[in-house]
Amino acid sequence: MEDAVILYPSPAIGHLISMVELGKLIFTHSPNLSIMILVTPPPYNAGSTAPYISHVSATTSSITFHHLPAVSLPPNNSPHPETLAFELLRLNNPNVHQAITSISKTSTVRALIMDFFCYPGLSVAADFNLPAYFFFTSPACSLAAFLYAPVMHRTFTKSFKDLDTNLDIPGVPPMPSADMPKPLLDRNDKAYESFLNSSTHMPKSAGIIVNTFESLEPRAIKAISAGLCVPDEELTPPLYCVGPLVAANNQAGSDDGSSNECLTWLDLQPTRSVVFLCFGSMGLFSAEQLTEIAVGLERSGQRFLWVVRSPPSEDQSKRFSRPEPDLDVLLPKGFLDRTKARGLVVKLWAPQVAVLNHTSVGGFVTHCGWNSVLEALCAGVPMVAWPLYAEQRLNRVVMVDEMNLALSMKDSKDGFVRADEAEKRVSELMDSQEGKSVSMQVSKMKAAAEVAMSEGGSSRVALSKLVESWTRG
Repeated sequence: MEDAVILYPSPAIGHLISMVELGKLIFTHSPNLSIMILVTPPPYNAGSTAPYISHVSATTSSITFHHLPAVSLPPNNSPHPETLAFELLRLNNPNVHQAITSISKTSTVRALIMDFFCYPGLSVAADFNLPAYFFFTSPACSLAAFLYAPVMHRTFTKSFKDLDTNLDIPGVPPMPSADMPKPLLDRNDKAYESFLNSSTHMPKSAGIIVNTFESLEPRAIKAISAGLCVPDEELTPPLYCVGPLVAANNQAGSDDGSSNECLTWLDLQPTRSVVFLCFGSMGLFSAEQLTEIAVGLERSGQRFLWVVRSPPSEDQSKRFSRPEPDLDVLLPKGFLDRTKARGLVVKLWAPQVAVLNHTSVGGFVTHCGWNSVLEALCAGVPMVAWPLYAEQRLNRVVMVDEMNLALSMKDSKDGFVRADEAEKRVSELMDSQEGKSVSMQVSKMKAAAEVAMSEGGSSRVALSKLVESWTRG
């Protein structure tokens, strides 16, 4: 029987892409291993994963997808999509158990690697006596805060949103309590409880794999490895920093021609002259915010490529739908005509990896999703950090204060950004000494990433140790 490793991602497209890249990396290192990925139907519509899965299946024969049956979810009123994901993955255990039973008939399963959302799967791994590893798709700094959450839960009686203080987390720069991951801000929310459960389960695993590299986050990695983030546990499990894992060609979107349009337009622009604005699969803005961005871009005088989506629906039943935006209604009157000589607005989706690697792109306004940050870093593109959801505010603190990879978009308490701020930051990124400093640091880290992923580099060494840990037996 062949040896196999089972990967179990959460349904979100960003987490799936990272997990697929991890699978490819493992296979490159150990071609004798079969890589099997469990696919769970998503609890909400954040865009179909089917085109991406089809693309991977057609181009990467070493990876097999096992589609699990749908799970019926009870009614849920939490404002956080993460709550739905946690509930889905809790109810998913019988399906995971059945999948491993089936795979075990034809393969010797060596390990189960799961997303941190999938922590209920630890008990399934125990049923099969399998070593279980967590794959953390965010930076090590975020992992440090995540692992330290139970300590903070006991230390404070108030919710993070009400604390109004800087948090002292091992390995992380001083961080405003309001910048903790959104689902953790209210300790009375179901999402908070689920994240706390996950953070207490992670130290019980055989190891934690992180999509980062040692020279990018030395302080956080050292703090976690030294056990400073889980002082209650006798041991912190081994940390395997195997990144940056970046898709060579992101096929996550449904491409209706916008791909060719973007790249053809970029071919006509001067080198490093274009600011790219794109905000992830769930990054949605109000109509008022879209207007402010448009006004800021127009005033900045900079060349831009901007991906626009429709504002979120007020109807809760449609909160995850993705209708095509009407640009003439959403953007200021005459904006598209006035800026057509130096700007391109595309609807819904752009081929982000290809855009970031285009020679015309010189800056990136990002929501600070970790996949996007690593894609920009590997392309050598400096950033403006504008977090929207999940752990992105924490990522911004780290990107700006610790890594110097980005300028910070200053927003109000509710996240709103005025036109003059958008204008200022975009201009600073492209035309100031501060922007130049960030650009130089990004170039330095791009080179460091290439070293980490090369033969004998820190990430390759970590990968070897990871694979050895489950193949020794």
